Amino acid sequence: MVLVLGVDAGGTTSKAVIADASGVILGRGSGGPGNPSAVGASAASAIGSAVRSALGTLDPGSVASGVVGVAGVSMLADPGVAAAFQAQWVTLGLTCEIEIVGDAETAFAAGGPWSSGAVLVSGTGAVAALIDALRIVRTADGLGWLLGDEGSGMWLGLQAVRSAARHWSATGLAARVAAHAGATSPDQLVHWAGQLPLASFATLAPVVCALADAGDPAAERIVTEAVARLVATLDELEAPGEPVVLAGALLVTETPVRRGVLKALAARGVEVGTARDPALGAVRLAAVKGVGS
Repeated sequence: MVLVLGVDAGGTTSKAVIADASGVILGRGSGGPGNPSAVGASAASAIGSAVRSALGTLDPGSVASGVVGVAGVSMLADPGVAAAFQAQWVTLGLTCEIEIVGDAETAFAAGGPWSSGAVLVSGTGAVAALIDALRIVRTADGLGWLLGDEGSGMWLGLQAVRSAARHWSATGLAARVAAHAGATSPDQLVHWAGQLPLASFATLAPVVCALADAGDPAAERIVTEAVARLVATLDELEAPGEPVVLAGALLVTETPVRRGVLKALAARGVEVGTARDPALGAVRLAAVKGVGS
């Protein structure tokens, strides 16, 4: 039996899927953080754990092709990281080529039947990519929290903390941020923010979204700006009329950010898909790769 492997290696969880040549899912597995930009070579073992679980009793030698989607694909240029991944495939008993691609490719493949179009991702980070023949041909943003990732969970959290520090209050968004931080003054909030691991700011994104839905003016302003920045990032691709796949936690779950982006895209009359399971997109890419090889 010929098998294909697909992996979605996320910043907190890695998910693997094994399917047969016709696309029937035979196994699923999960592991820890698989973004090598965040966790380095240890991403390989987390992905390996997910793949091992998905394989179960299936023969790894029957896997004819595999695709792994990661946010930190550029880290594969690091010899140590590349070697860790190669060693992991050997340990698992995989004998086929495992292709590692950007997670925007797997997200697009999971979001609809199209082979070309655009994908807009807003999770911890944010990026847009133009896709042709299921491959990335151009990207916008995806520059990290310091230089970009506008409209992402990280961006929302940072804006919330900045707003609270500048407009200290016992009510609304500032009060929720203060409670989250355990701060009783702006100075304490500044100190807390300075000591916090950067990725932790994204944990405030659900707070911002919930308050925006409840009508908090400060949270509403942040969400409105996030939507505008995400749509602007999409526009940088210069691909009007192309189908758009939405991906990332802020755009695949019911959030005010998703609703705002959907409203903007509906006004343009473009087709929209949602990448709820990027690991299946990786399986789709692996199947295409297997047929083409």
